[in-house]
Amino acid sequence: MRPEDLRFQVLRHLEQKPDMTQRELAATLGISLGRVNYCVQALIERGFVKAANFRNSRNKRAYLYKLTPNGLTEKAALALRFLRRKEQERQALLQEIEALRAELGEASSHEQGEQ
Repeated sequence: MRPEDLRFQVLRHLEQKPDMTQRELAATLGISLGRVNYCVQALIERGFVKAANFRNSRNKRAYLYKLTPNGLTEKAALALRFLRRKEQERQALLQEIEALRAELGEASSHEQGEQ
């Protein structure tokens, strides 16, 4: 996963579920706990996320993550870039599919011509 995509996904998940643990986040994203921790710490240092102890939790080390106004702005910008890139990937994939269909059509025409 690209670093930019990771930041977007972490911000997205923390906005949806602020009490999500880093372990849950790692499992959800399919990446290591260490990588999630590094990303979350970087987001906190950049002022995109605030972490506060979650008082109602039985686990005193649990945190509640809140996106700051700058974090919401960053998430929106990352979402826009993510969407644009996925649209480009989709277009490239559709072109590749059409090219393969054309190749298969030519191949089946040659096979029918040989019979």
